Amino acid sequence: MVARADEASLVVEAVLPRRNYFVRTDERQRRNIIAANLDQVLIVVATRPLPSRDLMERYLLAVHSLGIEPLIVYNKTDLELAPDEKANGVQVLAHMPDYEALGYKVIRTSCKTEPGIDGLRSVLKDKTSILVGQSGVGKSSLINQLIPDLQIQTGELSNATGKGTHTTTSTILYQLTDGGYLIDSPGVWEYGIWKIEDQEIAADFIEFRPWLGQCRFNNCLHASEPACAIKQAVADGNIRDWRYQSYLRLLEQNA
Repeated sequence: MVARADEASLVVEAVLPRRNYFVRTDERQRRNIIAANLDQVLIVVATRPLPSRDLMERYLLAVHSLGIEPLIVYNKTDLELAPDEKANGVQVLAHMPDYEALGYKVIRTSCKTEPGIDGLRSVLKDKTSILVGQSGVGKSSLINQLIPDLQIQTGELSNATGKGTHTTTSTILYQLTDGGYLIDSPGVWEYGIWKIEDQEIAADFIEFRPWLGQCRFNNCLHASEPACAIKQAVADGNIRDWRYQSYLRLLEQNA
């Protein structure tokens, strides 16, 4: 809470409790809070630059563990994939129907052609949201479309690397004319995860939840243990193998 100290300045009188917060990690896996009191986190991926293999699962794991609702924004849908595009990135985009089948809301956008941004505009109304994702996926361009009177630097993808340039260098809060607030955050090359309990990683893969607690061993990591209900669900086709393989990679990186 702030109050006016005089005509030219304000003073902080109290810091109220946060109901949640979103974080990024530094090179030592220390968590840095970049936004708080959020209704939803919008994870933005795009046809250019293509997402890295486990980027979406890293974001979803983080957002679930922080107790916030995740939404997926698939931007630049007007661009076609070139024949020589990296296979992993293409697969991430091809999995969008799978994410929808799991219950995640996927919003397809383009700042230049159809489908436009109306689907994004509707989910932002009267909510506090943050846009997160790789550099160059078009977060600032989306904000320019949502708030046309703002002149946000958008930048071009690096011709040398195909990665985006860091055009947003700080976290900025905008008020939306239709109601609500939207936070733009600096882009990343790869979203790092802090140390998370192994059991929590499994719980934050939402399709694992019906089988948790049914393994032979209470501390089952669903990797090499026998009589594992999660592995059986994968074998039975009840859990997608590509999601399970991503879980195993995140589990190994968390060790």
